[in-house]
Amino acid sequence: MDFLIEYGMFLAKAVTIVVAVVAVIIVIVASGMKNKTDKGELKLTDLTDELKQLKHDLKQELLSKKQWKAYEKQLKADEKAQEKQENTLSKVYVLDFKGSIDANEVASLREEITAILTIAEEGDQVLVNVESGGGMVHGYGLASSQLDRLRQANIPFTVCIDKVAASGGYMMACVANKIVAAPFAIVGSIGVVAQLPNFSKLLKKHDIEYEQHTAGDFKRTLTVFGENTDEGRKKFQEELEETHVLFKQFVSQYRPELEIAKVATGEHWYGQQAKELGLVDEISTSDDVVLNLVKDHQVFKLKYQTKKKLADKIAHGASLSVTSMLNKLAERRAV
Repeated sequence: MDFLIEYGMFLAKAVTIVVAVVAVIIVIVASGMKNKTDKGELKLTDLTDELKQLKHDLKQELLSKKQWKAYEKQLKADEKAQEKQENTLSKVYVLDFKGSIDANEVASLREEITAILTIAEEGDQVLVNVESGGGMVHGYGLASSQLDRLRQANIPFTVCIDKVAASGGYMMACVANKIVAAPFAIVGSIGVVAQLPNFSKLLKKHDIEYEQHTAGDFKRTLTVFGENTDEGRKKFQEELEETHVLFKQFVSQYRPELEIAKVATGEHWYGQQAKELGLVDEISTSDDVVLNLVKDHQVFKLKYQTKKKLADKIAHGASLSVTSMLNKLAERRAV
């Protein structure tokens, strides 16, 4: 009898949990319906202030009490002098672009660029950290066009390459007034590539027919499941060559001093080699560039972040609550 009572109580608690979970799911779906569009916000971080605080903390740990007192005294005097200069210091806005194959990060980049164009004053500049091995032509073409908005507004900007800016990544980098690369950063790959498998023989082997209907001789040049023709292959190659020509023209437009025939072979180079070829202007890291800029500029990192949906927040909270309740029940049963 005691066992049945205990089992009944356990069952009631389990049913309560299930009902609660179902209720949460309903709320999540309802809120998700209301929040179809992702809204984001701009986050501005004062890198100048962060570096000053870092220096302050390190000094406090390393200096003796006597040295620390002298340092604080000098610091107060310096801060008074800096307060007068802060209003006249030009600003540097730092952006990060870590690109994927489809360059979907351009959605955030366009918001960041628009914000800068809204608030930038004469003397301000932009630093963009680009990290990408390239991807879809139209995605990186748009990303490059977003950066070109800075040049059209006569706002000087530098691109830093710490790891890789190849193919579409270099398409973005070449728009900059100045390109800085780390010694072993991968740079270049000014070329176009396309590849796809073909399963037509496999389908034939298993007596599977495939039909494809198009209007227009070259609506589909190559296919994954049908038989490809020499005519289709030729047209596809022509399209690749045309894209490559556009890529070379684009790079030459912004870096006319390049021997484009020499560097547009699809090869990539490391930072130091890229400098010798004229693909980049300076060998350094983004960290050192920022450290030099904070000496006589106010440096801010600007990032556009997508806000978490209410549904995501509820789901996370519900997940934690359910897990906690199940753990408590398990503990009681174990006793």
